[in-house]
Amino acid sequence: MTLYARFAAHVDAALDALVTGGQLPADLDRKGVSVEPPRDPSHGDLATNAAMVLAKRAGTNPRALAGLIAPKLEALAEVSAAEIAGPGFINLRLSSDVWQEELGTILAEGEGYGRSDMGQGQRVNVEYVSANPTGPMHMGHCRGAVVGDALASLLEHAGYAVTREYYVNDAGGQVDVLARSAHLRYREALGEDIGEIPEGLYPGDYLKPVGKALAKEHGDRFVAAPESEWLVPFREAAVAAMLVMIKADLALLGIHHDIFASEAEVQAAGKPDAAVEALRARGLIYEGALERPKSLDPHDEWEPVELTLFKSTQFGDDQDRPVKKSDGSWTYFGADMAYHFQKAQNADQLIDIWGADHAGTVKRIKAAVAALTDGKPFDVKLVQMVRLLRAGEPVKMSKRAGNFVTLADVVREVGRDVVRFTMLTRKSDAQMDFDFAKVVEASKDNPVFYVQYAHARIRSLHRKVASEVPDLPEAADLSLLDDDELALVKLAAQFPRIVESAADAHEPHRVAFYLHDLAAAFHAQWNKGNDDPARRFLVAQNPALTRARLELAAGIGQIIRNGLSIMGVAAAEEMA
Repeated sequence: MTLYARFAAHVDAALDALVTGGQLPADLDRKGVSVEPPRDPSHGDLATNAAMVLAKRAGTNPRALAGLIAPKLEALAEVSAAEIAGPGFINLRLSSDVWQEELGTILAEGEGYGRSDMGQGQRVNVEYVSANPTGPMHMGHCRGAVVGDALASLLEHAGYAVTREYYVNDAGGQVDVLARSAHLRYREALGEDIGEIPEGLYPGDYLKPVGKALAKEHGDRFVAAPESEWLVPFREAAVAAMLVMIKADLALLGIHHDIFASEAEVQAAGKPDAAVEALRARGLIYEGALERPKSLDPHDEWEPVELTLFKSTQFGDDQDRPVKKSDGSWTYFGADMAYHFQKAQNADQLIDIWGADHAGTVKRIKAAVAALTDGKPFDVKLVQMVRLLRAGEPVKMSKRAGNFVTLADVVREVGRDVVRFTMLTRKSDAQMDFDFAKVVEASKDNPVFYVQYAHARIRSLHRKVASEVPDLPEAADLSLLDDDELALVKLAAQFPRIVESAADAHEPHRVAFYLHDLAAAFHAQWNKGNDDPARRFLVAQNPALTRARLELAAGIGQIIRNGLSIMGVAAAEEMA
């Protein structure tokens, strides 16, 4: 049980005692009662809003109720003071023993500190990346890949059973274009001068190996053959080759999916039909025509076409949506709806990580999932694009790759850890600049460096102490830590609640923000030793104090490693 959960239980016990004493009604709904750090650390160590939340329900006023709760909390051995603030908040000051014990807990639990059973094993499907299988990963895919992977790890730390999934869009027109592009490279591999790549085909050199492989396999059999003979086999071969490339690119980021689900297989298995029939049985499918588009000029001709429509407006969408085109083929929405129906069969919750350019389709797919799963939890996180810069100047596109900067080139230049950490330094729906110069800059303005440097300093301290303080005590006397040093423990002790709150909000960037704050606090404490040698972590003439401070540093280092592991980032042992 975390420290915050323990004190939430103390608040519950205090409320139970008031119920037993007849001062509160027995059936009082306690939803919304919380224990968390006060916004201003000078107000105390913990704060509870119990009186604010419950007063109206109990038919009293917040300060009066706080006056009943506070004495019961102050009577706890762990609490040195319980103070009523403002309209009825209760601020708690804890004894120094609590924080000394919490540091011991951090060190004893090690990698397990911050893990939670909040999720209780619920199955969560996190779908992320899902780029069209038409080429290598580019930096437009990178941010969503990192956010999705970090979110999956975060949910696992919070006690959920996570499936990482990639949806392969291999049934649309873009893969036919890929097949035609591969055919062109196939002819080139057989010696034909293909000239400039025609408009509308994929121009990247990455298709040359695909063309060579096809030439080796088929010879000149399909050079002059009609498209109907080679389109399907070339499409399958090209998609397979692209998936190998995509998986290799993602592996450079340390990303591995559990499932690669095929859109073509979803359709071939009749999943769209099954989804539509499930909706039809509930009266949610009908044949009809869409309304005239509001964006259409009044003078333009408009001929309504009868389509198979889903009543998505009953689930919050702006208009009903077609699941089939007039020619009887599935719309992208119809296929996507069926895919989500398939995912939901093996999950208690669904989460999609999408590019911000898909924002317009969120309502309709949420409506479909709500209808098909009877309201199973489903969240869509939108990720904004990344603007690439070099020393403030926009990066030119790569001709070799076609028309984009590849993820692989970026990872090889600055390193996996830098890319992953940087992608989590802003909320996913906020614009981001990725400046090649700044992300490797050795300064406190670079959060990647700042957090890594804190861990490297701690590791350096442990390497030095053996030679500089040979008579170090075996056991640490943590009572030697002063209030400033215990303030670091208080911040470290917030890690478990950060994990739970970030997992609940599906926001892995909160871990990066927290680690930056923790690193900043550690550096500030470390730097006090620059002006006062007695404040240094290593004081050779005082082995007992050094031992206590070494324990403090080890605890902070453990939290940094635990947080970085969620982000998929290795902790630096030393800085180059």
